[in-house]
Formats: sequence, structure tokens, C-alpha cells
Amino acid sequence: MGYAELIEKMETLPDEKRNEVFDFVDYLATRFAGHQAPAIGRWTDREFADMAMQQALRGMDDDPVIYNDADLRERWQ
Repeated sequence: MGYAELIEKMETLPDEKRNEVFDFVDYLATRFAGHQAPAIGRWTDREFADMAMQQALRGMDDDPVIYNDADLRERWQ
């Protein structure tokens, strides 16, 4: 669906429903505002390090823990 078709459909809605659509679009814009990655070449070192760490740790939450205290060579005193 293109913008023109969307606007045509919006024009057929009553004002109350049109306001609901605007509220929903505003909600989506707010929700996903922080999820947009900067354009390539504009990453700060911190942004790139954060992204790299997120990608490196992705999926590890479900990994089973296979080590315990007996596996440690040294203990923090």
C-alpha cells in the first residue's frame, strides 16, 4: 500500500477513527525511535561497541550453565 492509497482510505474514515490512526502511528514512531541504527559510516565507537556486544551475546540467554564453583581454579576472597 502506497501513501496515496493510505491517504484515500484515511479520508473515508470518520474523524474519531482518523484520530485513532494518528494515535497508533504516533505510538509506533515513539516505540521504534530508539531501534533505528545510524547510517553506515556514522556510528560512534560506543554505538558500534554496544551493537557488537548485543550481537555477540545474542541467543546466550537460553544456553545451559555447564560450569559450577568446583570448576574454578581460584576463588575471590
